Order: sequence, then structure tokens, then C-alpha cells
Amino acid sequence: MFKLVTLEDAIRIPPERFGEEVDNVGYEQLKIKYEGMVDEELGYVIAVDKIKVNPFGKIIPGDGATFHKVQFSLLTFFPKIQEVIEGEVVEIAEFGAFIRIGPVDALLHVSQLMDDYISYDERQGVLMGKETKRKLKTGDRVRVRITAVSLGRGGGSGKIGVTARQPFLGKIEWIRKDVEKIEGPDAEDSEDTQKAEESKK
Repeated sequence: MFKLVTLEDAIRIPPERFGEEVDNVGYEQLKIKYEGMVDEELGYVIAVDKIKVNPFGKIIPGDGATFHKVQFSLLTFFPKIQEVIEGEVVEIAEFGAFIRIGPVDALLHVSQLMDDYISYDERQGVLMGKETKRKLKTGDRVRVRITAVSLGRGGGSGKIGVTARQPFLGKIEWIRKDVEKIEGPDAEDSEDTQKAEESKK
């Protein structure tokens, strides 16, 4: 889930940057500090926005710089367990597929792909079900449920696990076919009848 989070911090403006626009100096410093960070409370920090630097700073003895309070917003991505999300397959491996969700890649392990025996074709770069003949390859769009989140400490990249072994999850084309099977040909006929009746009006 993407969120906008409002925070407060302090920035240090060194003497050589006195006279510059404080918001610009603050933006540069906050960008270096926060963007790309992975935090247990914030999640994945994507961008800094809406910066307001207090023009009145403080001087600390022994330091020629000024310190200013700053308010700002962060655009973050915080994956939540049980959240259903769509993404793109960016890599296929023997043990599973990596799905790009937001700014990060999640692992869809082969055991969580489908209710079928799955084989890996390295030459074609696909995972394929033995009975269903369903194939998953790079570039496919999938809908998955988040099952595990480990953001880690100290700015690590974090790890996300997902599953597609539930109704209406998996490759988007598979979901469409499953929905068509449930609705059946009657649903299609009734839809055509409704369109015909609307055109007569």
C-alpha cells in the first residue's frame, strides 16, 4: 500500500550555503537521508515532498552551521500481510518467480503458484503446470496475496513473500478464464440480450 507520511526532522545548513533558499538545501539533505531507505515503521521510502523549513535556525557552540526544524511528507510503500496486489513478473527461476510490486520485488515460490506439479523450462524461461499446461513467464501480469513481510533493520532491502494459490489469484489471463467458467455461457447470452434491449430504447 502506498502512503503519504508527514514527519518532522532537523537539518544542518553549513556556512558555505548561507544565503541559499533554505527549502532547496533542506530538500537535498532530506532526499539523501530518506529516499531509498527501508524502515520497519515507514516501509520503503520512495520520495520526499512538501518541504517547509523553519527560516529561524539555532547555532550550537563550536559549530558554525545553523540547525533548522523541517516538516515534510514522504511517499512510502508499506506491504501488509493479506493485502492483494497486482504486479509484473520480472524474473523466472527454478524455485519461483520474482514479482515487481511497487518499488520492490516479491518472491512467488513454485509451491505457491498453483495446485499442480510445476516444471521449469530454462530454455524458454517459463514455469509450467503439468496438468493445466498453464505457463508463467517474464512480463506476465499477476495478482497475488502478500503472505510474509520482513523489512529488516539498518536499511536492508527487506523480503516479501506472496502466494497465488487461492481463488482469483495468479496470472490475470488465468483469472479471466476462471471467471468465465463460473459465469458460463448463460451470463454471456444475458449480457448480449441486455445490450440489444438498450439499443432499442
